[in-house]
Amino acid sequence: MTSQDGAEPPFSWRTRVYWEDTDAGGVVYHASYLRFFERARTEWLRARGIDQLRLREDSGVLFVVRDMRIAFRRAARLDDLLDVGARVAAWRAASMAFAQHIVRADDGVLIAEADVRVACVDAARFVPTAIPEALLPGIPAP
Repeated sequence: MTSQDGAEPPFSWRTRVYWEDTDAGGVVYHASYLRFFERARTEWLRARGIDQLRLREDSGVLFVVRDMRIAFRRAARLDDLLDVGARVAAWRAASMAFAQHIVRADDGVLIAEADVRVACVDAARFVPTAIPEALLPGIPAP
C-alpha cells in the first residue's frame, strides 16, 4: 500500500521502557536503542504478513544489518512509552535502507533517529541475494 505521493506509509511500533533497557540511573542504555530499532523492522515485516522464520524456510533468505548511523537526541527513561518508526527510504536489488526514529508517545519528543541499511543474504551461503518479490509491493521503485 502506498500513499498518494507514491511513498510507503510510515510504520510505527509501540513499546515501553523496562528495567532491562536502562542503566543504573533508569536512563535507556545506548545499546537498547538498537533492539528497539530492530524490533520495529521485524514488526514492519510482520505487518506485511511476513514472518522471518518462514521467510528463511520458504525463500532461503535472511536480512542482516550492513551499517547503521544513530543520532541520540534526548534520553528515554524507565516506563516511557515509545513509538518506534520504520520507513523504507530506498532499496536496491539486495538491500534496503530504512529511516527510523523513536519518539516519546505522550509528548512526541524525538528521542533518537537511525539510518539502517540491511542486506538480503542467502541463508545457507551468506552472500547477497535478491529481495523476494513478496516484500516489494507498496514500496516505491528505486
